[in-house]
Amino acid sequence: MAEVLVLVEHFEGTPKKVTLELLTLARSLGEPSAVYVGAGYDTAKAALAEYGAQKVYIAADADLDNYIIAPKAEVLAQIVGSASPAAVLIPSSPEGKEIAARLAVKLDSGVVTDAVGVGDGFVCDQSIFGGGYTVKSQVSKGTPIITVRPNSTPPEPAPATPSEEQVSVSLSDAAKKAKVLERVSEKKGGRPELTEAEIVVSGGRGLGAAEHFALIEKFADSLGAAVGASRAATDAGWYPHQNQVGQTGKTVSPQLYIAVGISGAIQHRAGMQTSKTIVAINKDPEAPIFELVDFGVVGDLFEVVPQVTEQIEARKG
Repeated sequence: MAEVLVLVEHFEGTPKKVTLELLTLARSLGEPSAVYVGAGYDTAKAALAEYGAQKVYIAADADLDNYIIAPKAEVLAQIVGSASPAAVLIPSSPEGKEIAARLAVKLDSGVVTDAVGVGDGFVCDQSIFGGGYTVKSQVSKGTPIITVRPNSTPPEPAPATPSEEQVSVSLSDAAKKAKVLERVSEKKGGRPELTEAEIVVSGGRGLGAAEHFALIEKFADSLGAAVGASRAATDAGWYPHQNQVGQTGKTVSPQLYIAVGISGAIQHRAGMQTSKTIVAINKDPEAPIFELVDFGVVGDLFEVVPQVTEQIEARKG
């Protein structure tokens, strides 16, 4: 089977969920090979093997952690040049899309971004125009370079014993023009990361004020869920912009998505409509969100949410 490269996105050596998703996807397209850049490979090794990597390219040169983005594109370009893979899969994060673009220029290859599925012949499904249409795209020149949205493929273990190949890269002067000067660890709460969560509870304009997001947080915590927000809520300053779900925010695809006080504008729907089960709570029975949901509750969120939270907590006890 043809080799399919997967760029490992990790935090201090721990692979992010999207990496495990891409390894799962790569197994359906060919023989998955992980490309690990930076320090901490020993931490990642077990997870990459568990999710089916047949080979791991390890680029652990100290310099690679000291510069932004460009070194990863140079590592990938070198591996593609020597291994001639069938395709390269990269997480569709802001960094991943820049890496893909740089790599496409280096290889004179086509690139597809924000794929939500990849099939035979590396034909990609893309959700466009705010999720109103799905189109199929295919690279027509060079090695297909594809960025895939998180939560597009359920990660499935397939234990393997990958071979390992050390990769040494001499960075170009161009790759060293943006240097990391300082690293600061962001304080993490107890909730799961928004794009990786199995359950997401989002609040919108219907909450009316920033202090009412406490209802959403308590509801989310009862479910072990992440907290999201609509663009209207973040633009109003009620909740941080990094929690925005939508076309100009983050794309989520959890097992369960609960929209509270969100009307369902196309901007928001584009970021959550691939969720497996969607529930909406809104007092307006004509709200567009109800066209999309699996279950809808027409009612005052200030009455419904506390009751639901109380019932969940009682059943947990």
